[in-house]
This record gives sequence, structure tokens and C-alpha cells, in this order.
Amino acid sequence: MADYDRPLPKPDPVTKPFWDSVKEHAIKIQRGKTSGRYVFYPRAMMPGDLEEELEWVSVSGRGTLFAFSIPHRHANRAFGSRAPYVVALVELEEGARMLANLVDVEPTPEAVKIGMPLEIVYDDVTEEITLPRFKPR
Repeated sequence: MADYDRPLPKPDPVTKPFWDSVKEHAIKIQRGKTSGRYVFYPRAMMPGDLEEELEWVSVSGRGTLFAFSIPHRHANRAFGSRAPYVVALVELEEGARMLANLVDVEPTPEAVKIGMPLEIVYDDVTEEITLPRFKPR
């Protein structure tokens, strides 16, 4: 594990189950108990139906590229020194969408294509934090 010099997430009581699952290399996200609708980012209440209870469930970690951006510089030097890189909006097979970095692909519009199949990879950046990233499959 190399020194990680970029900002890290700070899990709180709502997000901790997500970060714990990623640390275990077995991603879980929330799903409505009655609707079966998957949601991401972690939250205390189901969007649109504040009375529906949310549960944490395992998901496949597979999806497709819904949208992307390739920053060539960043206001935060910690990120700017890594540019260019791919920020991906991934639509999971279960229907929820999540932002993550796309790795193992050249950060060019020619190499990165909307709809490309992706799978999760787990980046153990510190002893406490693992970040979800995606790569082409």
C-alpha cells in the first residue's frame, strides 16, 4: 500500500455500511424493502418515499458506463497531479448509478465509450479506506 496523498472519505453512521462493504471487497448498496429499488449514494431515507425502509444488500459490482469526464487539471493539487484521469458515472446492473474513477483504460475519448461494460475493482488506499473503482470487462 503506497502513501495516499489525496482527500479520503470520512464514513459517518449513514455511510459506514457502504465503506465497510467496500473494505471487505464485497460492495453493498441500499435497496427499498418494499419497492426493491436500489439507491446510491447512502442515505437515511428513501428518496421520493420517506416512509419506505432501506436495507443494505450485496450487488454484483458490474455495470455499464453511463457518462464520463476526463479532467486535465483540478483546483485541488492532490487531484491535479494525477490528471488526466477518468471520472465515470457507472450504471450498476441493479439500476443505481455511482461515480467512481475508471482505471485500466487510456484517459481519452477514443478509449472510453458510453455503454462499455465495467466491473468493480477495490483499491486499498490505506489500512482503513478502500475506494471502489471500475475497469473495463
